[in-house]
Amino acid sequence: MTIYYNLSEEYWADKCRRPYFPAVDLQNTVKHIIERVRTKGDSALLDFAFQFDGATLQQLKVTENEIENATKQVSTALKDAIGVAINNIRIFHKTQQLDEIKTETTKGVLCWRRQVAIENVGLYIPGGTAPLFSTLIMLAIPAQIAGCERIVLCTPPDKKGIIDPAILYTAGWLGITEIYKTGGAQAIAAMAYGTDTIKKVHKIFGPGNQYVTKAKEIIQQDGISIDLPAGPSEVLVIADETADADFVAADLLSQAEHGTDSQVVLLTTEANIAEKVQKALKDQISDLPRASIAQKSLEGSFCLVLPTIEKCFHFSNMYAPEHLILALQNPERFVDRIVNAGSVFLGHYSCESAGDYASGTNHTLPTNGLSRSYSGVSLDSFVKKITFQHISAEGLQNLGKTIEVMAEAEQLLAHKNAVSIRLKKLSV
Repeated sequence: MTIYYNLSEEYWADKCRRPYFPAVDLQNTVKHIIERVRTKGDSALLDFAFQFDGATLQQLKVTENEIENATKQVSTALKDAIGVAINNIRIFHKTQQLDEIKTETTKGVLCWRRQVAIENVGLYIPGGTAPLFSTLIMLAIPAQIAGCERIVLCTPPDKKGIIDPAILYTAGWLGITEIYKTGGAQAIAAMAYGTDTIKKVHKIFGPGNQYVTKAKEIIQQDGISIDLPAGPSEVLVIADETADADFVAADLLSQAEHGTDSQVVLLTTEANIAEKVQKALKDQISDLPRASIAQKSLEGSFCLVLPTIEKCFHFSNMYAPEHLILALQNPERFVDRIVNAGSVFLGHYSCESAGDYASGTNHTLPTNGLSRSYSGVSLDSFVKKITFQHISAEGLQNLGKTIEVMAEAEQLLAHKNAVSIRLKKLSV
């Protein structure tokens, strides 16, 4: 992890660019996969399961027996931990339920809005070396609170055609039974366009590798809704002289181990903190099973030693991190300075992994600077908001002239007549 001392602001924009390691011919590869699924359906999914996962499948849908068997393989400790996480995440997301208020904008003109759940949603959960059962919790719970009628889960199998037991146990705990053994871009295509076995959904959620991300980007261009265009995970830490170097290093490594294309950033006013963190990184990384992945991530990461905390926040807002940790004394006093961030962790004991698993907030967040314009997944992600209005005769008489004048100015006389004809009859 390279340390830069008092880097001039003219170079900041360059530092805000994320590492990017695209697969060869990514666009055409993913387009080919999507087209195969659109035209060949289940047959293509079975072929891709063999090609990409090494699995020979007889069917795509997970059976109840498979869920029961998975439950037996999950330890009691993990079951208890999942139960705590589900409870906390449910509590927090229930607070996002709002009572819509009816408003009389003009006497006789009543307007309001109603939240309506998206009927069919698809959840993509990565498997492989890091099966993200925690992401299933983060996506399924707000979907259920919102009232989504159908929740589909797609996740890749291993070479034996088996889904990770923790994912199946979590799905069973949450009551999700429509589970399919398919991963990657092909899973996104199946949920977007449908096959004989997997019926299409209205919106697709969930992270994945660059093939999954590209597939979501392509189907969005075709009018299919997605949660957000997520990329590799990232964290930015702002640390002052009170920061514990071991804590900061652990937080940086918790994101660096996600993938070689993940990026971690440290901003501090203290050169000695930067150097202590550098040493702590070296001490801690050797004990990690994914040390080689974390090391590669650190090679694309950096630390800036800046003259003031104000400069640190200025850079952070330019960078717009997915996760922002304030390893500062009295961090609450800096909250108003944060403009761009996916999720913020305040103080020396608010480790980012708490948000990843069990504190209650959602860990599906905008990356690659998109926190400038996107929010993380929440209850709002699973609902549509429909507006209503009721205009009485008195209301139209009060508002009618305004509508007529505006419609005539835009030369839309049929719009004007829709009011004028009513007003004329009211005047009889």
